[in-house]
Amino acid sequence: MIEERLENIETKISFQEDLIEELNKTVYQQQQKLDRLEAICEALARQIAAQAESMNEGKPAHERPPHY
Repeated sequence: MIEERLENIETKISFQEDLIEELNKTVYQQQQKLDRLEAICEALARQIAAQAESMNEGKPAHERPPHY
């Protein structure tokens, strides 16, 4: 009886260890994806800022449109 219970506990622990390892891998992969997405967002933000800056070159900041 005790041996049976011990075997069941060992089996459960083994499954839990496998599950924890899989979860760790998943979390690691998600962190890698987040890091890549953050880098992409930063690059896009820099690109948008550069384009906005180049469009505003030579124009006063608050110029009235010609139809006024």
